[in-house]
Amino acid sequence: MLEILKALIFGIVEGITEWLPISSTGHIILLNEFMPLDVSQEFMDVFEVVIQLGAILAVVLIFWKKIFPFRRERGGIKTDMRIMNMWFKIVVACVPAAVVGLLLDDKINELFYNSTTVGIALIVFGIAFILIENRNRHMRPRVRRIGDITYQTALIIGLFQLIAAVFPGTSRSGATIVGALLIGVSRTVAAEFTFFLAIPVMFGASLLKLVKFGGAFQGMEIAILIAGMISAFIVSVIVIRFLMSYIKKHDFKVFGWYRIVLGAVVLLYFGLLK
Repeated sequence: MLEILKALIFGIVEGITEWLPISSTGHIILLNEFMPLDVSQEFMDVFEVVIQLGAILAVVLIFWKKIFPFRRERGGIKTDMRIMNMWFKIVVACVPAAVVGLLLDDKINELFYNSTTVGIALIVFGIAFILIENRNRHMRPRVRRIGDITYQTALIIGLFQLIAAVFPGTSRSGATIVGALLIGVSRTVAAEFTFFLAIPVMFGASLLKLVKFGGAFQGMEIAILIAGMISAFIVSVIVIRFLMSYIKKHDFKVFGWYRIVLGAVVLLYFGLLK
C-alpha cells in the first residue's frame, strides 16, 4: 500500500513538472532520492515513462478538437487538412530526437543521466529563459498561430527537442519552448506546439521501454503503474489549463529563476554526497 501511495506522489510531481518548463527529470531524481520506490531499476525506468503516458493523455483530452483531423459530416468523414498539415510538421520536428533516441538511447542514459548533467542543464536553460524573454520584451512575435509554423520552424524546434533528449534536466517542454521563443513564436503557440509534439514522442518512448522490459509485470507492479498514471493524468489536466491561462498575461522568466535555484540545489546536494 505504501508503494502505491508513493506512486501517486510520483504521478503528481510528473503531472506538474512535465508541462511547466522546469524539468520533470530533475524533480523525479530528487524525489527518488528522498522517497524511493521499492522496485528494480528496470521497472523504475518503465514506471517513469508510463506516468509520462498518463500526462500526455491529458493533452489528448484537452486539445482533442485541435489535434483530431477527422470529422463526421453528412455524407461521410471529412479530413481537416489544417490539422493534417500540423501533424506533418510535428512528424518533421520529431525526426531528430526519434533517430538519436532509437540509436543511442542506452548510451545517452549511461553518459548523461546523472545529477551533474541535470543540475547544469537546469541552470543553463533557466538562464536562457530569462535572456530570451528579456530580448523579446518589446518584440512582436512572428508566429502567432499554429498554422503559421513552417516546416523549417518545426525542424528548428525539433532540434531543440533533441538537446532535451540527449541532456536530462534540459526539460523537453523547456527546450522546445526556448527554441520556439528564440525564433519568434508566441508563448501561447510555443506551448501548444510543445504539447502536441509530446504526443508521438511520449507514446513512442513508452512503447520502446515497455518492449524492452518485456511486459511481464507482477500484480503490485501493475497497481503502481496504474496509480502513477492516473495521478499524472489528473494533475496534468489542471496544470496545462493553468499554464495556458498564465502565459496569456505573464512570461516564462519565473520558471527560469526556479530552474536556476533547483539546479543549484541538485548540484550542491549531490556534490556533498560524493
